[in-house]
Amino acid sequence: MTTTNPSTAEWTERYAGALMNTFGPPKIVLARGAGAHIWDADGREYVDLLGGIAVNALGHAHPRLVTAVTEQLQTLGHISNFFASAPQITLAERLVGLLGADGRVFFTNSGAEANEAAFKLTRRTGRTKIVATEGSFHGRTMGALALTSKEAYRAPFEPLPGDVVFVPYGDEAALEAAVDDTTAAILVEPIQGEAGVIVPPRSYLPAAQRIAHEHGALLWLDEIQTGAGRTGTWFAHQNPALVDAPVVPDIVTLAKGLAGGIPIGACIATHGSGKLFDPGNHGTTFGGNPVAAAAALAVLDTIVDDDLLARATTLGARLQQGLGADARVTETRGAGLLVGLTLAQPKAAEVVAAAQDAGFVVNGATPERIRMAPPFVLTDADADAFVAAWPAILDQAGVSA
Repeated sequence: MTTTNPSTAEWTERYAGALMNTFGPPKIVLARGAGAHIWDADGREYVDLLGGIAVNALGHAHPRLVTAVTEQLQTLGHISNFFASAPQITLAERLVGLLGADGRVFFTNSGAEANEAAFKLTRRTGRTKIVATEGSFHGRTMGALALTSKEAYRAPFEPLPGDVVFVPYGDEAALEAAVDDTTAAILVEPIQGEAGVIVPPRSYLPAAQRIAHEHGALLWLDEIQTGAGRTGTWFAHQNPALVDAPVVPDIVTLAKGLAGGIPIGACIATHGSGKLFDPGNHGTTFGGNPVAAAAALAVLDTIVDDDLLARATTLGARLQQGLGADARVTETRGAGLLVGLTLAQPKAAEVVAAAQDAGFVVNGATPERIRMAPPFVLTDADADAFVAAWPAILDQAGVSA
């Protein structure tokens, strides 16, 4: 007797009957991946230029990540936070070292959870006011959502935790006007990812740090999408292409690419902020579990051993230059392998569909902006193939100059 695997259409029908409709119908039902390539349930191959939204730093099925997770799970899986493990402690030490400041780490399972921990940490200052930015995205849990500016995300769930003020992103004068001696923290992304890879002036983060500290407030950087080497440095706020003076934030939140696809998040507090939490102030069942910590250590080690920070920088520049050569791209933005493109017309959805038809996965962040966050293991050949296919993709999408 022979059996056949369900088709994409069959899986999509089953999806609709079993999962909540929070994401709409899936664009593709995926079956497997290797490196920067993925295959759908019908056997069609794609080049993954989104990387699970900046998560799959080492691509799919990377042997070092597979080995680390397998060996750790065979040794010690879940232990709860009544206990500690060597991978958890080693990873915390590693992250503090990469940040280059004395700090303390709280591990979570996601970026939203990392931001929830940071939000609670700011309340321990005795203040409640948070100054965040327009165009921001910090997660969809209730606290993280309160810090996210998009009205369509917020409105159905109001009232949200209050005392959050939104100011224009990249505007130092707006920060100066909004921050006062009642402010607990300034919260900014070094690059806004969900807004379409928006890069602020190089003076912006240093100014945010100065303004925060002048008023006794904390500088909180959401590096969930930009951290773990995505921009060509371990943290985006360390990238000289993005800042014109040193920045040492009081709180940094990480997730996404940190463990290459294994769920993890981290809230790192410096300048003594890590001592604001006392036992019982916060907690998590799965955060910092040995398997996720071992995965993160494997990712960090591989980035070092394979020189992937430099790789992210050169390959990102290659993509920006090649794709931006088409006159129908009016602007290229980003750093490393976080790349944003502005189209001459608001046809991002059509471009995403045309790219998928051509065998490439990209993201339409806004009606006129395309976002890419490919794995660091993307090959030159795959990058060049996408650049070569790009004019025809824009043609099929109906984008004109």
